[in-house]
This record gives sequence, C-alpha cells and structure tokens, in this order.
Amino acid sequence: MSSKKLIQKILKRHPDKFQEILKNPEKYRLQILYTQIDRDAQNQPHFTSYTYRLNPQEYFYPASTVKLPAALVAMEKLNELNIAGLNKYTPLQIDSAYSGQSAVKTDSSSENQLPSVAHYIKKILLVSDNDAYNRLYEFVGQQELNQTLHQKGFEDVRLVHRLSIFLSPDENAHTNPFTFYEGEKVLYQQPLQKNPTPVPSQLGTVLLGKGYYMDDELVHTPMDFSAKNYISVDNLQGILKTALFPEAVPEKQRFNLTPDDYAFLYKYMSMLPRESGYPAYDPQEYPDSYVKFLMFGNSKERMPDNIRIFNKVGDAYGFLIDNAYVVDFENKVEFLLTAVMLVNEDEIFNDGKYEYEEVGFPFMQDLGQAIYQHELKRKKKHLPDLEKFRIDYSK
Repeated sequence: MSSKKLIQKILKRHPDKFQEILKNPEKYRLQILYTQIDRDAQNQPHFTSYTYRLNPQEYFYPASTVKLPAALVAMEKLNELNIAGLNKYTPLQIDSAYSGQSAVKTDSSSENQLPSVAHYIKKILLVSDNDAYNRLYEFVGQQELNQTLHQKGFEDVRLVHRLSIFLSPDENAHTNPFTFYEGEKVLYQQPLQKNPTPVPSQLGTVLLGKGYYMDDELVHTPMDFSAKNYISVDNLQGILKTALFPEAVPEKQRFNLTPDDYAFLYKYMSMLPRESGYPAYDPQEYPDSYVKFLMFGNSKERMPDNIRIFNKVGDAYGFLIDNAYVVDFENKVEFLLTAVMLVNEDEIFNDGKYEYEEVGFPFMQDLGQAIYQHELKRKKKHLPDLEKFRIDYSK
C-alpha cells in the first residue's frame, strides 16, 4: 500500500463527509500532517509522518497557533536568564515606552491579582487569550522570538506582530519594558527593546481572495498577507512534537525547560476550561470543545474521560487550524495531527462571513474522528505507556 496516499485513503472511506472538500482542496487551501507514533520495547517513540497537500509555500494565516511557540520561548528565556528567584510564577509589571504600547500592573483573573508569565501561558492554553500572547511577545521581543525558533531548526517561522490590535511594523518591532519582582525587591528589569533588523518574509508577496473590508469599506483587490505572521504546518507540528517528546528530537532542537515547565505545559495544554479554578470559565460559554477542533469541532457535549488532547488551535480570516497530540488512555492510542483549511466562500476577507460552522468545524471534527478510528484498528508491536501524559487536574 502506498503510504503516500494514506490520508486520502482514510478520507475516501467517508465520502459523505469528505467528498466535497476532496473535490476541490485548493479552494480550501487544505493541508494535513498526520504522524503515527510507534513505541519500542523501552517505550521510546518512533514517528512516521503522512502528508496531504503539505506545502510551506502555500500561505495560511496561523492565527492563535503562534501562541504555543511564544509560550515555549518565554519559559526558555526565563531559564536562560538564570536569576535566583526568577521563574514563570514571578510577579511582573509591564510599562509602556513607545506608541501603541499599554502598561500592566495587575491581573484580576489571577489568584494573587498579579500578572506572571505562568498566568499568561495558562490563559493562552485554556482559552487562547490574545492579550496574554501579546504580553509574552513583548517579554521575549520580536528579534529573540524569531531567532530562537530559527536556531532550533524551525526556519519557516515569522512572528512579527501582536494579535487583535493593529499596530505599524515599527510599533510591533518595539516591545515594552518589563520588571519582575519579589515583594519589594526587583529581580530583573528589561528595558524597551527594538528589533533592529526586520524579519524577512520567506514567501515574498502573499495576496489572497478577491477583496477585503477596511474601515467598513469594501476594497476590490486581493488582501495582502505579506506583513502578517507566518509558520508552516511542518514547523507547527515540529514545535509541538519537540515540546511533548523532547527526548526524541535532536538536542539543539529542544527548548531549555525545567521538569516543572513541562508538567505545567502538559497540564494546561490538555485541561478543559471547566477544570480551571483561576481563571474560572463558564462551561456554557466555554464547552469542552472550545479549543479542541479536531475530533470535537464545536460540539457542546462533554469530552469522554479517556481522551485528552494536547494542542493549540487558531482561527481568523476564515482560516481554521488545529495542531494536536491526541491520547486515548483506555485504548492506548496516540497520534499527532495538524490540519489547516480556509473557509471563505465569497473570497472577501474581514467581512465576518466565514463558513466555520457549516464547513470548518464539521470537517475538523470528522477528520480527527476518521484518523482516530484508523488508529484504533492499527496494530502495534508495543502498546504505549502513556502515564507521562496522565495528569491530575484537581490539584
């Protein structure tokens, strides 16, 4: 069997669900990366990847998926600073020292009412908070964020702006002063930073669609995404895999994280909003599937207890992305799945009309379920020991 076509084979078994999209995958800018994991006798993971239309040159807007790399680099930066008492839980204050910047002194959603890198990461992973990402972007700084990822071998990455606030490239190249403190004592101060060399675009000019809205006016030319964030599907999954299986990737690719960083990361990547105490989330507003598109779409049902998904989703401009590691403790199933699609029937951006509900979420749910069903039947020489990913969320 040609393994090249494995994803198509799996999808073709369900024509009722996938036929329409498989007829015209270019229109949906569909890209899928599915990685099987086989364990050896020592429980070491071995990876085999299958792709569908994977192409680092085919642009998609990564939306909130960029928040995971930012969280990893922020924790690494704290560890590299190597200052006694300074860690992800250390309270911090953010100043504004340049146009477009805003200051932060308190955080009403945190238990001690104070902002910290840990609390920002928690909000990113639980409900994909945009402001929390912006604060990590400001702490790391534009230059360091990109350089760190490139040095680890993730070269198809360009993270050049904050999310949900529109600033100029110059304003995005400048990042806020930070102060970390313990009680009254200042542990670390970081001045205003500026990236002196703009991060070059790997793709040149990227024009999509046939029009877009700007200030309530329809502009009848394709929208220019050239100055927006970029990351390839391959790098998205590579970063996820590095975070989850550091022992299975080359040393230079790993993030410099402590055992507590990993435990923290795994807990909040897989925790459901209803399981969080600080911040607390209303399950009506934030159902289990809130940021679990693959397998659960936008279902209002509770997720089964035996399944956990360690992931980061993104959706904006009609793009829908999920970058996930799925675990079923009961059936000893685990796999990595990253998928991207564009649902923008009228090809107009910024009009708020995207087919997320009708096309996007159902496709993501069905894709996740189809791969999961395939995995349930897949024969394995050694069943995985998944205890590393079994977490007590009540603590």
